[in-house]
Amino acid sequence: MKKIFARLLPFCTVLCLILCVLSGCSKKNDKKRNEPLTKENLLVGFVYIGSINDQGYTQAQDQGRLALEAEGIKTKYVENVPEDEGCEKAIRGLIEEGCNVIYTTSYGFMDSTIKVAQEFPYIKFGHCSGYKRSANVSTYFGRVYEARYLAGIVAGMKTKSKKIGYVAAYPIPECIRGINAFALGVQSVSPDATVEVVWTNTWFDPSTEKQAAAELLEKGCDVLAQHQDSTATQIAAQGKGAFAIGYNVDSPDAAPKAYLTAPVFHWETFILDDVHKILDGIWKSRAYWEGLAAGMTDLAPLSLICANGTQEKVNEAKASIINGSLKIFKGPIHNQNGELKVADGFRMSDDDIWNMNWFVQGVIGTLP
Repeated sequence: MKKIFARLLPFCTVLCLILCVLSGCSKKNDKKRNEPLTKENLLVGFVYIGSINDQGYTQAQDQGRLALEAEGIKTKYVENVPEDEGCEKAIRGLIEEGCNVIYTTSYGFMDSTIKVAQEFPYIKFGHCSGYKRSANVSTYFGRVYEARYLAGIVAGMKTKSKKIGYVAAYPIPECIRGINAFALGVQSVSPDATVEVVWTNTWFDPSTEKQAAAELLEKGCDVLAQHQDSTATQIAAQGKGAFAIGYNVDSPDAAPKAYLTAPVFHWETFILDDVHKILDGIWKSRAYWEGLAAGMTDLAPLSLICANGTQEKVNEAKASIINGSLKIFKGPIHNQNGELKVADGFRMSDDDIWNMNWFVQGVIGTLP
């Protein structure tokens, strides 16, 4: 028995040392996790679906990260992350690199964000355009449908054929409410105009977007709008002598003979506000959804080829949206089959707008 104990003693000693070290590391990590976040120890990570130079959605999102860098806050990012298990891998990679705040910037990143956040409750997350939240996960988006309504005015003033095309990504509420707001903006200045939708089932695929745009142009559409992350729709419109409304960022150089304007995001408005709340120790999980009034969204400057009088119409509508006198989704509103969806004098709630799954009258297209 003594011999066995003598043989085991060195192993027991080593084991005890290992456990002590691990215990010390664990306590050290726990202490670090509970430390207040400051500019010195804050590291903010971003997971992007596209490239930061895509002239579209991801480039717009990256303005939030650059705004942090301008304030001396350290950041990291991962580009071109697919909406599958690759997202989870990207998030975990940022955590391994020391990120203690992470923003995942595409709708399809939602479930991966929630899954990883459950394992790391001491890390704060923000997920863009989703609806699932937890104690350490906020959601954020812009009321870009307000800017799309303004873009609809621009398109309605410009069209001569009264046929406007819309190259859209996926038949989800985010896209549907944007199409509807755009159509209502068109109808406010051109009541007989229609908006025809073609789905691509992609966020960023220039060749597919170009094909969808060509289909709409062949049907006689002389103005095209888009809910896509590239400028392919604008380029296609220019090639046929038509006009185009961009998206995400001001992109007049992509198709200068076609470009009219674009609904744009100012993601830095949310990112700076959120990170400052973290640094001030007052951060709480929330559903952030702001628009023109907060400077979260806007309409890019109008190009010189817009119709005469367009700027005045846009300015009037924008002021009315900001002061609350214009409610975009206020009745009477009928669906594309002519059925009354919002009665006269009533307006849709935020929940109804967020979950919109029907087209307004004047929109041509199908919803699976």
